[in-house]
Amino acid sequence: MQLKFWGVRGTIPVSGKDRNKYGGHTPCASIRTRGGEIIIIDAGTGIKNLGDKLIMTGGGEPLNLHILLTHFHLDHIMGLPYFAPLYSPKTTLVFYAPCSPYETEKYLSGLMTDRYFPVKFKEIPSRILYKKIPEGIFYIQETQVSSCPLRHPQGSVAYKIKENEKIIIFATDTEHPEIGVDERLSSFARDADILVYDATFTPEEYTSGKSGWGHSTWLEGTKLARKAGVKKLYLSHLNPDHSDKKIDGILSLARENFSNTDIAREEFWRLKEDQ
Repeated sequence: MQLKFWGVRGTIPVSGKDRNKYGGHTPCASIRTRGGEIIIIDAGTGIKNLGDKLIMTGGGEPLNLHILLTHFHLDHIMGLPYFAPLYSPKTTLVFYAPCSPYETEKYLSGLMTDRYFPVKFKEIPSRILYKKIPEGIFYIQETQVSSCPLRHPQGSVAYKIKENEKIIIFATDTEHPEIGVDERLSSFARDADILVYDATFTPEEYTSGKSGWGHSTWLEGTKLARKAGVKKLYLSHLNPDHSDKKIDGILSLARENFSNTDIAREEFWRLKEDQ
Protein backbone atom coordinates (compact mmCIF):
# COMPACT_ATOMS: atom_id res chain seq x y z
CA MET A 1 0.00 0.00 0.00
CA GLN A 2 0.99 3.58 -0.57
CA LEU A 3 -0.44 6.20 1.78
CA LYS A 4 -0.45 9.92 1.03
CA PHE A 5 -1.87 12.80 3.03
CA TRP A 6 -3.57 15.59 1.07
CA GLY A 7 -5.08 17.50 3.99
CA VAL A 8 -4.37 17.26 7.71
CA ARG A 9 -6.06 20.29 9.33
CA GLY A 10 -9.31 20.14 11.21
CA THR A 11 -12.27 22.51 11.21
CA ILE A 12 -11.22 25.02 8.55
CA PRO A 13 -8.46 25.39 5.94
CA VAL A 14 -5.68 27.83 6.80
CA SER A 15 -2.74 29.45 5.04
CA GLY A 16 0.21 31.63 5.90
CA LYS A 17 3.98 31.44 6.15
CA ASP A 18 3.70 29.93 9.64
CA ARG A 19 1.32 27.20 8.43
CA ASN A 20 3.29 25.88 5.43
CA LYS A 21 5.34 23.06 6.94
CA TYR A 22 2.44 20.70 7.62
CA GLY A 23 -0.13 22.21 5.28
CA GLY A 24 -3.47 23.94 5.65
CA HIS A 25 -6.02 21.76 3.84
CA THR A 26 -8.77 19.91 5.71
CA PRO A 27 -8.79 16.10 5.91
CA CYS A 28 -8.13 13.90 2.92
CA ALA A 29 -5.79 10.95 2.40
CA SER A 30 -5.34 8.40 -0.36
CA ILE A 31 -4.15 4.82 -0.49
CA ARG A 32 -3.05 3.08 -3.67
CA THR A 33 -3.29 -0.65 -3.21
CA ARG A 34 -0.97 -3.27 -4.64
CA GLY A 35 -3.65 -4.01 -7.22
CA GLY A 36 -3.83 -0.36 -8.28
CA GLU A 37 -7.14 0.54 -6.61
CA ILE A 38 -7.37 4.08 -5.24
CA ILE A 39 -9.03 4.44 -1.86
CA ILE A 40 -9.70 7.97 -0.60
CA ILE A 41 -10.43 8.76 3.02
CA ASP A 42 -12.60 11.87 3.44
CA ALA A 43 -13.17 14.76 1.07
CA GLY A 44 -11.90 17.87 2.81
CA THR A 45 -10.23 20.63 0.82
CA GLY A 46 -7.16 18.44 0.30
CA ILE A 47 -9.14 16.36 -2.21
CA LYS A 48 -8.87 19.21 -4.73
CA ASN A 49 -5.12 18.67 -5.21
CA LEU A 50 -5.60 14.90 -5.26
CA GLY A 51 -8.19 15.23 -8.03
CA ASP A 52 -5.94 17.48 -10.08
CA LYS A 53 -3.11 14.94 -9.74
CA LEU A 54 -5.34 12.04 -10.79
CA ILE A 55 -6.49 13.88 -13.91
CA MET A 56 -2.97 15.05 -14.77
CA THR A 57 -1.41 11.59 -14.47
CA GLY A 58 -4.36 9.50 -15.67
CA GLY A 59 -3.72 9.86 -19.38
CA GLY A 60 -7.44 10.15 -20.08
CA GLU A 61 -8.11 6.59 -18.87
CA PRO A 62 -11.23 5.76 -16.82
CA LEU A 63 -10.93 6.30 -13.07
CA ASN A 64 -12.49 3.96 -10.50
CA LEU A 65 -12.32 5.63 -7.11
CA HIS A 66 -13.50 4.51 -3.68
CA ILE A 67 -14.19 7.24 -1.08
CA LEU A 68 -14.52 6.27 2.58
CA LEU A 69 -16.32 9.01 4.51
CA THR A 70 -15.80 9.07 8.26
CA HIS A 71 -18.72 11.47 8.80
CA PHE A 72 -20.35 14.52 7.23
CA HIS A 73 -19.03 17.47 9.19
CA LEU A 74 -18.18 20.20 6.73
CA ASP A 75 -14.39 20.06 7.05
CA HIS A 76 -14.49 16.43 5.85
CA ILE A 77 -16.61 16.97 2.72
CA MET A 78 -16.14 20.64 1.75
CA GLY A 79 -13.60 19.88 -1.00
CA LEU A 80 -15.86 17.55 -2.98
CA PRO A 81 -17.36 20.18 -5.34
CA TYR A 82 -13.81 21.02 -6.46
CA PHE A 83 -12.73 17.42 -7.13
CA ALA A 84 -11.97 17.36 -10.85
CA PRO A 85 -12.73 13.63 -11.49
CA LEU A 86 -16.30 14.32 -10.37
CA TYR A 87 -16.89 16.10 -13.67
CA SER A 88 -15.57 13.39 -15.99
CA PRO A 89 -17.95 10.82 -17.54
CA LYS A 90 -15.02 8.40 -17.41
CA THR A 91 -15.04 8.43 -13.59
CA THR A 92 -16.84 5.97 -11.34
CA LEU A 93 -17.05 7.05 -7.70
CA VAL A 94 -18.17 4.72 -4.94
CA PHE A 95 -18.98 6.48 -1.66
CA TYR A 96 -18.92 4.44 1.54
CA ALA A 97 -20.44 5.93 4.70
CA PRO A 98 -21.96 4.90 8.05
CA CYS A 99 -25.50 5.70 6.88
CA SER A 100 -27.93 4.73 4.13
CA PRO A 101 -27.23 5.49 0.45
CA TYR A 102 -30.22 7.87 0.48
CA GLU A 103 -28.75 9.86 3.39
CA THR A 104 -25.28 9.99 1.84
CA GLU A 105 -26.64 11.35 -1.42
CA LYS A 106 -28.78 13.89 0.44
CA TYR A 107 -25.89 15.18 2.54
CA LEU A 108 -23.44 15.44 -0.38
CA SER A 109 -25.91 16.99 -2.80
CA GLY A 110 -26.63 19.66 -0.20
CA LEU A 111 -23.15 21.04 -0.85
CA MET A 112 -24.10 21.82 -4.44
CA THR A 113 -27.58 23.32 -4.30
CA ASP A 114 -28.16 26.32 -6.55
CA ARG A 115 -27.78 28.77 -3.68
CA TYR A 116 -24.24 27.63 -2.99
CA PHE A 117 -22.76 26.25 -6.21
CA PRO A 118 -23.30 26.71 -9.96
CA VAL A 119 -23.45 22.97 -10.75
CA LYS A 120 -26.15 20.82 -9.19
CA PHE A 121 -25.16 17.40 -7.88
CA LYS A 122 -27.66 15.68 -10.16
CA GLU A 123 -25.96 17.27 -13.20
CA ILE A 124 -22.57 15.70 -12.50
CA PRO A 125 -21.53 13.46 -15.44
CA SER A 126 -19.52 10.91 -13.46
CA ARG A 127 -21.09 7.61 -12.37
CA ILE A 128 -21.78 7.68 -8.63
CA LEU A 129 -22.62 4.75 -6.36
CA TYR A 130 -23.41 4.76 -2.64
CA LYS A 131 -22.83 2.00 -0.11
CA LYS A 132 -23.55 1.80 3.59
CA ILE A 133 -20.56 0.31 5.36
CA PRO A 134 -21.53 -3.08 6.80
CA GLU A 135 -20.78 -4.40 10.23
CA GLY A 136 -17.60 -6.42 10.12
CA ILE A 137 -15.23 -6.74 7.19
CA PHE A 138 -15.86 -5.79 3.58
CA TYR A 139 -13.55 -5.74 0.57
CA ILE A 140 -12.45 -3.27 -2.07
CA GLN A 141 -11.04 -5.74 -4.55
CA GLU A 142 -8.39 -7.60 -2.50
CA THR A 143 -8.09 -4.93 0.22
CA GLN A 144 -9.85 -5.58 3.53
CA VAL A 145 -11.74 -2.71 5.16
CA SER A 146 -13.60 -2.47 8.46
CA SER A 147 -14.87 0.32 10.72
CA CYS A 148 -15.23 1.23 14.37
CA PRO A 149 -17.59 3.83 15.92
CA LEU A 150 -15.89 6.85 17.46
CA ARG A 151 -16.78 9.30 20.21
CA HIS A 152 -17.79 12.38 18.19
CA PRO A 153 -20.89 14.63 17.93
CA GLN A 154 -23.38 13.22 15.38
CA GLY A 155 -21.11 10.18 15.12
CA SER A 156 -17.99 9.26 13.19
CA VAL A 157 -16.10 6.09 12.38
CA ALA A 158 -12.51 4.93 12.26
CA TYR A 159 -11.41 2.84 9.29
CA LYS A 160 -9.01 -0.09 9.23
CA ILE A 161 -7.47 -0.81 5.86
CA LYS A 162 -5.51 -4.05 5.57
CA GLU A 163 -3.52 -5.52 2.71
CA ASN A 164 -0.86 -8.25 2.85
CA GLU A 165 -0.81 -8.08 6.67
CA LYS A 166 -0.12 -4.31 6.62
CA ILE A 167 -2.69 -2.29 8.58
CA ILE A 168 -3.51 1.42 8.53
CA ILE A 169 -5.99 2.92 11.00
CA PHE A 170 -7.68 6.30 10.47
CA ALA A 171 -9.20 7.74 13.66
CA THR A 172 -9.30 11.40 12.77
CA ASP A 173 -12.27 12.70 14.82
CA THR A 174 -12.64 11.18 18.26
CA GLU A 175 -12.64 12.11 21.93
CA HIS A 176 -10.87 10.06 24.56
CA PRO A 177 -12.72 8.90 27.71
CA GLU A 178 -12.18 10.64 31.03
CA ILE A 179 -10.20 7.70 32.37
CA GLY A 180 -7.96 5.37 30.40
CA VAL A 181 -8.17 4.89 26.65
CA ASP A 182 -11.05 4.01 24.34
CA GLU A 183 -10.87 0.23 24.74
CA ARG A 184 -12.96 -0.42 21.63
CA LEU A 185 -10.62 1.70 19.50
CA SER A 186 -7.56 0.20 21.17
CA SER A 187 -8.73 -3.29 20.26
CA PHE A 188 -9.57 -2.16 16.73
CA ALA A 189 -6.10 -0.67 16.25
CA ARG A 190 -4.23 -3.61 17.78
CA ASP A 191 -0.77 -4.13 16.17
CA ALA A 192 -1.46 -1.68 13.34
CA ASP A 193 1.47 -0.48 11.27
CA ILE A 194 0.10 3.08 11.22
CA LEU A 195 -2.40 4.88 13.44
CA VAL A 196 -3.60 8.28 12.23
CA TYR A 197 -5.09 10.00 15.29
CA ASP A 198 -6.99 13.17 16.22
CA ALA A 199 -4.60 15.63 17.91
CA THR A 200 -6.68 18.78 17.67
CA PHE A 201 -5.89 20.03 21.18
CA THR A 202 -3.03 20.15 23.60
CA PRO A 203 -3.88 18.67 27.02
CA GLU A 204 -4.01 22.21 28.40
CA GLU A 205 -6.45 23.36 25.72
CA TYR A 206 -8.63 20.32 26.24
CA THR A 207 -9.00 20.87 29.98
CA SER A 208 -9.74 24.59 29.57
CA GLY A 209 -13.20 24.22 28.08
CA LYS A 210 -12.84 21.84 25.12
CA SER A 211 -14.11 18.68 26.83
CA GLY A 212 -17.16 17.33 25.00
CA TRP A 213 -16.19 18.86 21.66
CA GLY A 214 -15.44 15.43 20.17
CA HIS A 215 -11.68 15.80 19.74
CA SER A 216 -8.54 14.54 21.44
CA THR A 217 -4.93 15.44 22.22
CA TRP A 218 -1.44 14.36 21.26
CA LEU A 219 -1.00 12.91 24.76
CA GLU A 220 -4.03 10.64 24.44
CA GLY A 221 -2.80 9.59 21.01
CA THR A 222 0.49 8.38 22.49
CA LYS A 223 -1.33 6.50 25.26
CA LEU A 224 -3.54 4.75 22.71
CA ALA A 225 -0.58 3.91 20.47
CA ARG A 226 1.26 2.26 23.37
CA LYS A 227 -1.81 0.38 24.58
CA ALA A 228 -2.68 -0.89 21.10
CA GLY A 229 0.90 -1.81 20.22
CA VAL A 230 0.93 0.19 16.97
CA LYS A 231 4.21 0.66 15.15
CA LYS A 232 3.82 4.27 13.98
CA LEU A 233 1.62 7.14 15.19
CA TYR A 234 0.67 10.06 12.97
CA LEU A 235 -0.94 13.03 14.69
CA SER A 236 -3.54 14.60 12.44
CA HIS A 237 -6.66 16.82 12.40
CA LEU A 238 -4.29 19.63 13.35
CA ASN A 239 -5.67 22.70 15.06
CA PRO A 240 -5.99 25.58 12.55
CA ASP A 241 -4.81 27.95 15.30
CA HIS A 242 -1.54 26.06 15.76
CA SER A 243 1.49 27.41 13.92
CA ASP A 244 4.32 25.26 12.56
CA LYS A 245 6.38 26.22 15.62
CA LYS A 246 3.60 25.14 17.95
CA ILE A 247 3.21 21.81 16.15
CA ASP A 248 6.98 21.24 16.23
CA GLY A 249 6.80 21.59 20.03
CA ILE A 250 3.85 19.17 20.20
CA LEU A 251 5.84 16.62 18.20
CA SER A 252 8.79 16.86 20.59
CA LEU A 253 6.55 16.29 23.59
CA ALA A 254 4.72 13.42 21.90
CA ARG A 255 7.97 11.64 21.07
CA GLU A 256 8.88 11.66 24.75
CA ASN A 257 5.81 9.49 25.33
CA PHE A 258 5.86 7.42 22.13
CA SER A 259 9.10 7.70 20.19
CA ASN A 260 7.78 6.60 16.79
CA THR A 261 5.44 9.58 16.44
CA ASP A 262 5.25 11.98 13.54
CA ILE A 263 2.94 14.71 12.30
CA ALA A 264 0.79 13.95 9.29
CA ARG A 265 1.97 16.28 6.55
CA GLU A 266 0.45 17.06 3.20
CA GLU A 267 1.84 15.06 0.28
CA PHE A 268 3.98 12.71 2.38
CA TRP A 269 4.19 9.04 1.36
CA ARG A 270 4.37 6.32 3.98
CA LEU A 271 4.01 2.51 4.18
CA LYS A 272 4.97 1.65 0.63
CA GLU A 273 4.28 -1.72 -0.92
CA ASP A 274 7.75 -3.13 -0.42
CA GLN A 275 7.90 -2.29 3.30
